Amino acid sequence: MKYLLDTHALLWWFNEPERLSSAAHAAILNGEEVVVSAVSAMEIAIKYRKGRLPYPSSLAVRFAATVATEDFVTLAINVDHAQRAGAYPAAHADPWDRLLAAQAEVDGLQLISCDKQIAALGVTTLW
Repeated sequence: MKYLLDTHALLWWFNEPERLSSAAHAAILNGEEVVVSAVSAMEIAIKYRKGRLPYPSSLAVRFAATVATEDFVTLAINVDHAQRAGAYPAAHADPWDRLLAAQAEVDGLQLISCDKQIAALGVTTLW
C-alpha cells in the first residue's frame, strides 16, 4: 500500500511519534511507499513563520532533506489535484486538507490522518 501523510502525521512522526495510532505508525514503517506533499511543506513553513509551530524548524527550512532521511517521496501539486480539491463540497473549508485529500484520491494513495472531516470528503484514510 502507498500512503500520503497528512501534515499533522508528518509532524508527529518526526517530533511526537507516540501521538500516532499504532496502525498509522505501522503503515509508515512498513508501507510500500510513504509520500509527503508540497502542501505540507507550505503549511509547515507558514506555521513556522507565524510562530505557531511548536517543533524544531528542520521541516520548515529543510523540508526535502528532512523527509529524505526517512526515504519519504515528495509529491508536487498539479492541475488535477487542484481541480479535484476545488470540486469537493463545502463541507471542509481548510484548503490544505482539501488538497491533501485530492492528492490521495487522484494518485490512489491512502491518507494517514486522524481528521474526520477529511474522511467525510470520501477519501480513504487510515488512523
